Order: sequence, then C-alpha cells, then structure tokens
Amino acid sequence: MNRYLFLRYFLVIFVSVSFITRSILLVDSWTLIDSHFFALIQIFVLGLFYDLVAYSYAIIPFIIYLFLMPKQIFNSKIHKMIALVIFFTVIYGIVFNGISEWFFWEEFGKRFNFIAVDYLVYTHEVIQNIRESYPIPILLAVVFMITGIIFGLIYRKSIHFTSFFHDTSHYKDRTLVTILLLAIPILFFNILDKQTLITKISDNRYNQELSKNGFYSLFSAFRNNELDYYEFYITKDNTEVLKSYRTLVQTKNSHFISKDLNNTLRMISNEGEEKYHNVMLVMIESLSASYMGLYGDSKNLTPHIDALSKKSLFFSEFFATGTRTVRGMEAVTMSLPPTGGRSIVKRPDNHTMFGLGWIFKDKGYDNKFIYAGHGYFDNMNAYFGNNGFKVVDRESFKSNEITFSNVWGVCDEDLFDKSIQEADHSYRDKKPFFSFVMTTSNHRPFTYPDGKIDIPSHTNRWGGVKYTDYAVHQFLEKASKKPWFDTTLFIFVADHNGGSAGKNDLPLYRYKIPFFIYAPKIVKAQTITKVSSQIDLAPTLLALLNWDYQSKFYGDNILSDSFKPRALIGTYQKLGLYQNDRLTMLLPNGTAKAYQVKELGLHFNTYEEITPIATDLEKTIDYYQSASYFHKYELDRY
Repeated sequence: MNRYLFLRYFLVIFVSVSFITRSILLVDSWTLIDSHFFALIQIFVLGLFYDLVAYSYAIIPFIIYLFLMPKQIFNSKIHKMIALVIFFTVIYGIVFNGISEWFFWEEFGKRFNFIAVDYLVYTHEVIQNIRESYPIPILLAVVFMITGIIFGLIYRKSIHFTSFFHDTSHYKDRTLVTILLLAIPILFFNILDKQTLITKISDNRYNQELSKNGFYSLFSAFRNNELDYYEFYITKDNTEVLKSYRTLVQTKNSHFISKDLNNTLRMISNEGEEKYHNVMLVMIESLSASYMGLYGDSKNLTPHIDALSKKSLFFSEFFATGTRTVRGMEAVTMSLPPTGGRSIVKRPDNHTMFGLGWIFKDKGYDNKFIYAGHGYFDNMNAYFGNNGFKVVDRESFKSNEITFSNVWGVCDEDLFDKSIQEADHSYRDKKPFFSFVMTTSNHRPFTYPDGKIDIPSHTNRWGGVKYTDYAVHQFLEKASKKPWFDTTLFIFVADHNGGSAGKNDLPLYRYKIPFFIYAPKIVKAQTITKVSSQIDLAPTLLALLNWDYQSKFYGDNILSDSFKPRALIGTYQKLGLYQNDRLTMLLPNGTAKAYQVKELGLHFNTYEEITPIATDLEKTIDYYQSASYFHKYELDRY
C-alpha cells in the first residue's frame, strides 16, 4: 500500500543511525566494556531489538496520520510538499537525537534516562545550559548537512517518491494495515516494562547501557518515574519489616514513644546542656572525593578545602545517597534512604515532611534556604518553603549583588556574600540561624568570574571545582570578621559526586563525597573514618548541639560509640546497602545482587559478585521497604 512506503525509509534511517550511535559510544567506552565476541554480539542483537521497539513507538503518530488522510488530499501536489517537509524534519530529528546521545553519554555515561526526563521539565535552564556549554550553531549546521545528504540520496535514488502519492487503497485495507501496525507497539508496551532483558546480558554497566536505545530509554523513564516498592522490589511481611525497622534505628539514647508499629516517633536524648549555635550548612554542587587532594588527587584543585579539613571534624568515609542534588537534599534534611522513583523533593506530596527545618524552627531558629539559581527548578522552593524554611533564591538578589551569573545561578562568591548578609539580618534580630546554602558554580558550563583561579572560565569541571574551592576560602575569610562567626558551625558537604557512570550497577567510588564541620571555637579537629552517609548528617549535627528532640530519622550520630558503619546508596531504580565491605542491591525486577568490595580506590572499585548474604539482604529490604511504606501512608510527616 503506497501511502505506508514512507515508514520503510524511516525504519532504515532510524535503525542505521541507532547502529552508528551505538558503535561510536562503544568505541568511546572500549576500555570499560566487556569486549569479548559474544558480549559484543549481545550488545548489538539486543540493541537492534530495542531499536525496533523504539521505532514502533515513534511511528504511531505517522500511522494515525496516514490512516486518516483522505485519498484526494493524499494524492495532491500540496500534500507531496508537506510530506517531503515532514520527511526531512523526521530525518533531522533522528540525526539530532543521535548526536544528542553522544553529549549525554559524555556527561553521564548512560543512554537517555530519568535525568533527561527531569531536565526536559525545565526547558529554560536546559536550553541555556546547552547554549553556554556547546557550539550550538555549528552542531545544528552539521545535523542539517547530514540530514540533507541522507534526504538527497533517498530522494534521488528512490522510485517510490513518485508512486507514493498515487495511492488507490480502500478504506477497509487501510484500517486493517493500521490495526496491525498499532498492535505491535501496544504489544511491546504491555510485555516490556523497564528493559529487564538488558540487565541479564552482562554485569558490566556499560554493556547494559550500550544495549539500550536512547529514544526508548527516554520513553521508559517517562513511564516509570514513580516506582511502587511493593510492585517492583523484593518484599517481606510488613509487620516483620516494621519490627525490624525499630531494631535498625534504635540507639542507646533513644526510645519509641509508642508500641504502635505505625508510630515512628522516637525520643532522642543527648547529654549536656543544649547549645544554640548558628548553623551554616553549605551543600556544594558535584564535589566528588576524587577531585580532592585530601583523598589523593594530585591536580591541586582544592588546596583551601584540603587545608580546611585538617582544621575540622572531618568524616573521610562518607557517601552520597544518590546522583542528583535533590537526593542529597532529601537525605540531609530528612535522614531518609533513597526510595525508588523520583526524590521526595520533586514529588507533589512533599509538604510538612519530618525534617531538620521543623526541628530547628521549634527551637526558635531563623531558617533559610539560600540558592544561587531559581528555586522552582527541581521543585526546591516548594519543598523547602513548605518544610520550615524561608526561601532566598535568585529572585531575592538585587542587581548590585550579582557580579557574575550563568543559567544555573549567580556565582558562588555572590551566593556566599548573600548568605553572610542573611546571617547578619538574623543576628541583628537576635535569632540563631540555620542556613541551608546550595552552590551551583561546579556545574556545566563551568563558567565563573575571570581572574580568580589559574584555570580559565568555561574550560572543564576542574575549573568549576577549583573556583568553588576559591569561593569557599573567600567566604570563610569574610565570615571570620563577623560577630557571629565564633558561635557558628560551618558544615560543608557535597550533594552528590561529579559523575554517576561506572562499570558496575552502583559504582561505589562514585558516591564518596566530603563532609566536614568547621568551628574552631566549638568543635575539635579530628578525622572520623567510619563508613557513613548523608542520612547520618542530621543526627550527628543535633548530637553536637546536645539537643533532645523527637525523631523519625533513619540515620544515627556518627560520633556515637554505638554507631554501626554502613551507607545507603542508590539510583532512581537500584537500591543498595554498603556494609562490612559488601554491597547488597535491590533491583526493580524483584531480584537482588550482592558484591564483595575487593578494593575501593579514588577512581575505581573492584567488585566480586557473590550470593547475597541472608542478613544483608534482610536488612536492605527492611531499610527500603519501611521507608516506602512510611511515605506511602504519610507516616513520615511532621
């Protein structure tokens, strides 16, 4: 049937571009993949399958269009011109998608995924970030040129472009063909869920990613942005989980206020007189341990922070819970494991969550969330504004307070100056303050004021890291001259690392981040080597203040003699527990994996897959199932 001939061309172009894209990404990652013959065959065979699945989804609007178009209009010259424009545009989109995947792979080491879905929501920031990071006019011109070549070759060599517009099919015939063509994607939609075939071909994360199709991965991420734990993961009896939860979080200085398993409130008691020090919590964008000299990096990117850590209470074996800023915010403010799907910060039902904001507010503190960018991004303003904080974002900066900015926000120096200004306001009002400060300069496009460091602006992430290090130093120099400095705890912690890609499902070294507390008149400088994670920051901070408080936190005071070293880490799908040099992981296909961590280096980790140890698996399920249960039934509210 002539009117459906276009779909053949789309199939050839779509599959060819997908094959070329996959091949280029494979060559780029050659040293990181399992490259034996059968592994490569698996990548391309399974990749072709998902290419065809993606193609079946992509042509749905064209199938409907071709079915509905009346014969008289379809065979007209005007429609021929329209169809050729559509044909060119579709080729352009396919080529553009292939090139876009290269840049996404360069940044994240993954095909399009949940991160891409999140970013698509914030069109302004994403487009501006791309414009500031890449030579867009040149790239668009290249895409146009490649598209023109493909279009020209097909148009000049094909005889079907003439016969295409002489369709004589009957309505009943079109109906049958349309039903058959639409049945294919409907079948795929109901059979396939989250690309579970991919996880079975290899334990190597890069092999798994290369087997995907970017278009389908994007669609799958849209489809699965919320994961019901009970539907996708290993579960236990809820009553047993809730009993185990109490054992997991129980500490020697706490007790549950009720025997009702659905009442998660505990009373935490700390010895000594309560202290009402100011708290300036600085969450630094993408500050991986691997960039820092204090962990062994030799590029001298963080000389000021390295020196500062030696004067601080420094936690050297500290891990992020996730790979996004909102995950870090969630863990630090709520002391909550990284549940499946999107972060609670981004969910619409995130008001009055139990967390640090309300605890400090009840103690009479002036709480502020101070952000360099527009806080509507990632729903941050809604989260902090409805959980005990006043929001101070880019809209709060006067024009004379901004010396430099890019799409993500004002530079770190301007942000820190604003933070000092807000602290001055609280001090004048005779209120202790708790400021949650979120930086942005260590983020692509890595632009910052000229002349500050020896790496030119817009060079690479190394420059972003070094500029942030410089800004932190300037911040503390200025703060040290303030009357509130000696009574302030300065907390520095990364939101996540500078990259999430790795050969393994959860590359442990990628999650390692710095956390230290600087207060020379309050806190003794020392290094704590216990394995811990972002969920432990809040209980540790409150213990330093000697506060008695009610808690729903999962974390514990790292400084306590009874602290049990462990770290909870995850992606939006994979949920892990790292303890005793073992990583136990829950997968969204109802299975689990476990690894013995042989070596954990600055830029690598060595795993050996093992059978999950029963006690480790039970504990991992208890953490994540209980957290999902409490949120599902709103038991994690304030």
